[in-house]
Amino acid sequence: MNITKLTRFLPVAVFAAIGSLLILGFTIPNGEVGVGHLDRPFPPFDQPAMLGTDAGISTGDIAGEVSLVNVFASWCGACRREHPKLMQISGEKNVRLYGINWKDRPGAGKVFLNRFGNPYRKTGDDADGKLGRKLGVTGVPETYLVDRSGRIRYRHIGPIDDQTWSAVIKPMITRLEAKQ
Repeated sequence: MNITKLTRFLPVAVFAAIGSLLILGFTIPNGEVGVGHLDRPFPPFDQPAMLGTDAGISTGDIAGEVSLVNVFASWCGACRREHPKLMQISGEKNVRLYGINWKDRPGAGKVFLNRFGNPYRKTGDDADGKLGRKLGVTGVPETYLVDRSGRIRYRHIGPIDDQTWSAVIKPMITRLEAKQ
């Protein structure tokens, strides 16, 4: 094949490769994105309190227990849809739910929780998104299931719904709680 034919074919090949990657990206279910984060330690953190609240959250708060860490924001419509499910989950036995308010305006997280209820044991502020970057947060909501040793065992991107809770997350919590 001479150079002229190759240069004509190259743009078509590049376009086909990009198109294939885009199509593949749209076919991955929400809960499966980011599986590369599984079995990695949850990054050490010390998040300050949200404006208008008393305490933040740090690595020590989730250490030694099976925990769910939910990343949310007041400006997030999907977070509002997810919130009633989080309120339900927070009342269940053996569920330790913590919140990270991600890239939000000062005070907006507190207003959000005052309006819709606070399902979290503790909530920290990640206004600059630094913890989110360490976790690989691509958007909110995202929820991480962390085992007793501090390792991420599951990452869910998008709102948790009844199906995801009952078929995936709750059984994983039960299994992790049973391990000593």
